[in-house]
Amino acid sequence: MAVSAASVAGVFAERLGPERLVVDPGALSAAAIDGHTPRWLVRPASIDHVAAVLAVAWDENLAVVPRGAGTALGLGPPPSRVDVLLDLTALDHVLEDNPDDLTVSVEAGITAGGLAERLAGRRQWLPVDPPGWRRRTLGGMTATNAAGPLRARYGTLRDLVLGVRFVQADGVVTWGGARVVKSVTGYDIPKLMVGALGTLGVVCELTLRLHPMPDAEQTWLATFTSVEAAQAFVARVVDSSLQPTRLELLNEAALRVCHAPSAPFGVAVAIGSAHPAVREQGERLAALGSSEGVRIAAVGDNVWTHYDTALAPAEGEVVLRIGSLPSRLADTVKVIERALPAAERAALITGCAALGTLRVAITGADPDTVRRLVEDLRALTGEFGGAVVIESAPTAVRTGLDPWGPVEPATLNLMRAIKQEFDSRGVLNPGRFVGGL
Repeated sequence: MAVSAASVAGVFAERLGPERLVVDPGALSAAAIDGHTPRWLVRPASIDHVAAVLAVAWDENLAVVPRGAGTALGLGPPPSRVDVLLDLTALDHVLEDNPDDLTVSVEAGITAGGLAERLAGRRQWLPVDPPGWRRRTLGGMTATNAAGPLRARYGTLRDLVLGVRFVQADGVVTWGGARVVKSVTGYDIPKLMVGALGTLGVVCELTLRLHPMPDAEQTWLATFTSVEAAQAFVARVVDSSLQPTRLELLNEAALRVCHAPSAPFGVAVAIGSAHPAVREQGERLAALGSSEGVRIAAVGDNVWTHYDTALAPAEGEVVLRIGSLPSRLADTVKVIERALPAAERAALITGCAALGTLRVAITGADPDTVRRLVEDLRALTGEFGGAVVIESAPTAVRTGLDPWGPVEPATLNLMRAIKQEFDSRGVLNPGRFVGGL
């Protein structure tokens, strides 16, 4: 039997403590997501608190939206409904630290910057660096599979999350992956949770693979007059024996905000290793550039600090994540340039050139321009199985255009089956994932 809003609030206050519950109308209005004001804002301090909230939500058919630092709430369509906003930032502890094994277990609300500070003293790190990474929570980064330039060498969180402890939609606490006590349904749970936007379970704890920090790192910038030349250079680097930690394409606007030398296009190559290895690889990079007639110069590593700051998510900005191919980067960039009016060509185009992924950040574009751009990009990337995701945009853009793009029917049917198995009542983040899941 359904209970009243006051009764639900009473249950939350009883199980979590009244200080963990927000019911003030002004505070709730300020926490609205795409115009949906939550009925309750809950700030759990433990995984047991999360389980208690979800158990009530399951019984009462309440929609729960998990939130970390709130930097990626513009990903996906607006939610179909929001009853409970679940703020996970109080779950910010390191639970188990194994420096000899290069692993650490943390709560999902810890920020990537907070973990980095904890690890820096022993020169270990979690090499994941989406723009603005320091203030993002690891739970949020996992839910969105956020990545940055370091993916060229280390991959994404899909490669670095060894295990998760999460709460199912019905309030049951479950393990998956490393430190497994109990698994469910035979799925590779950690990989399912990475990028699922919290629609399959609320991840509360993560066991992560760490890497030793390199003794030294140096960044070089190769500059070009055309994107075709930049693409050809990237192919030469990838085919060489060089082992860059970052291999990032930047257009002129992106070079400008990164305080880098000006050029129509640049490729930033960072190499991290022992000092002699960095020096030796730098010499080989210079020789490769010389043989191709490419201008290469060392730049300060603060280029990455500027990159992180300038490209951090900003309110009102449209950000597209494009899965292209390394061999089609030039084609993809040209589609972007053709679709944007001259007044909007200050778009920041960056991307992991070695993998063919691009990120486009546009300020001030009208919804029709964005729609045309996305449609043109999807027409191109559809030729080779790529994808274009609207990572962030004003609500008006995301309501008139599918942020996720088309999905093969067989794939969508599989995703629906998995969602049905994990959350048959549609409690978790309803409407925000692919196909309205």
